[in-house]
Amino acid sequence: MTRTNYKILLVDDELDTLEFLTYNLENEAFQVITAINGESAIQLAEKSSPDLVVLDITLPNMDGVEVCRHLRTIPSLKKTMIVFLTARGEDYSEIAAFEAGADDYVVKPIRIRAFITRIKALISRKNIINSSKKTTTSSKLVIDAEKMIVIKEGKIIQWPKKEFELLELLSSKPGKVFLRSEIFTKIWGNDHQVDEKIINVYIRKIRKKIGREYIKTIIGKGYKFVG
Repeated sequence: MTRTNYKILLVDDELDTLEFLTYNLENEAFQVITAINGESAIQLAEKSSPDLVVLDITLPNMDGVEVCRHLRTIPSLKKTMIVFLTARGEDYSEIAAFEAGADDYVVKPIRIRAFITRIKALISRKNIINSSKKTTTSSKLVIDAEKMIVIKEGKIIQWPKKEFELLELLSSKPGKVFLRSEIFTKIWGNDHQVDEKIINVYIRKIRKKIGREYIKTIIGKGYKFVG
């Protein structure tokens, strides 16, 4: 079977899970590498630059949220998608994962066909995002999509991945009202289980960094960027 150019790093301390996922992903022609703990996952990610990381929360020594947070600080992995696959279904675990920079959160038991479909959708979304990278300039902000930074009045602001994607979306069409459902679909995917209220959390984080004046709330509808 001809392998694709897409590389997936699987991180789980359960060998049965690693074997099961490896078998099914390789049958879909993905390149697969594996790690059983957070430290080795970080080392492998830095060395191999995977397109996507599948990460469990419950790992020995360093939990998955901490691993995710660390991966998001590595410049070469800014474009890497991170999916949590875990038995932890609590809201606080899910919110912590997204705040650390996750792109998706899937609760075990694994439904393998649905899971692979989500993996393919994420990689497809990654390709679309990367192909449309640009720099947006407003009166006081420079939003550099390639470097994932914002320059405000000469000061460089670093961003977690999800926060930046949301800001980039809103700023892509200044003055346009983005409906909450549209924001959720574009940033978190239309089959995601996370509550739409997470948008409120991210809007608050963005406003704290750049000021409230750039993002206006349209009551009952959504948000718009004011340049």
